[in-house]
Amino acid sequence: MIWRFIARRTAMLVVTGLVASIAVYSALFVAPGDPATLLIGGGKPPNPHLLAEIHRQYHLDDPFLQGYWRWLSGMLHGDAGQSLSYRDSVTHLVTGRIGNTLFLIAYAAVLIIVPGVVLGTVAALRGGLGETVVTAVTTAFMAVPTFVMSVLLIWWLSVQWRWFPAYGAGSGFAGRVEHLTLPALALAAAWTAYVAQVTRSAVRTELVSEHVQTARARGIPERVVVRKHILRNASGPIFSVAGVAVAGLIAGCAVVEQAFGINGIGALLIQSAAKQDLAVVQALALITVVVFVAINTLVDVVTVALDHRVSLEGTS
Repeated sequence: MIWRFIARRTAMLVVTGLVASIAVYSALFVAPGDPATLLIGGGKPPNPHLLAEIHRQYHLDDPFLQGYWRWLSGMLHGDAGQSLSYRDSVTHLVTGRIGNTLFLIAYAAVLIIVPGVVLGTVAALRGGLGETVVTAVTTAFMAVPTFVMSVLLIWWLSVQWRWFPAYGAGSGFAGRVEHLTLPALALAAAWTAYVAQVTRSAVRTELVSEHVQTARARGIPERVVVRKHILRNASGPIFSVAGVAVAGLIAGCAVVEQAFGINGIGALLIQSAAKQDLAVVQALALITVVVFVAINTLVDVVTVALDHRVSLEGTS
């Protein structure tokens, strides 16, 4: 039953979140040396009074389970602690930056799904030279790392052609679209190519399937065959890989935001890690893991709903 499958996937999501939270919190104590010294950073010997205050504020002298439960309870209630380097609450730091990251991910997701599905479908249906060109171009794009694509887009479309700004996130809807076009393109390029490749393969598989040949033999119009028999049955693997691509954007955001000077949570994670601000790193690491697993769980559920050929027991 689909509801049993959803319940099982939800339980797995909760368990994964708990395991991830233990791993993230444990990182504070696994690191060599006094965690309070890591929180302070710097090369000079820390002030003993400051060390004692950090131990008190972060409850570093508490037993592990007691400290973990206090931290996890705070996370569940929206209190992720205080940042030493930014002198602000972690929750306020994240909420002030998450809008830029969500807009960037949504923009990149559109650039992944729409062109990827269209290119893959057209290549499979037309075949010939068009399919060869699409395959060659998408293969090349898949081989280009995100940071290299960022540099190329800045040099080409910002420095040479001056079509788009190369720094900042802009303000307002139009300003954000203008400023985040290059970052979204850099973030989406490899994933768009991947979705196009999977779409082409899925549509090609359905083109030679028995039910499609039967529909054509019965005289059903080609556009109906494509819409109801080919694309509908190919939608399962297409949606599955598109969901994985969108989840993968979470990790890529850190590189793109740093390259384009976007004040998002990806850049905040890199900056906080460089400053050894573990309160921020812990919160963002846990949020990233939970969101990634949640998206993949949703993809599994929707894939099963779209394609009944997928086993309820075997989907992972």
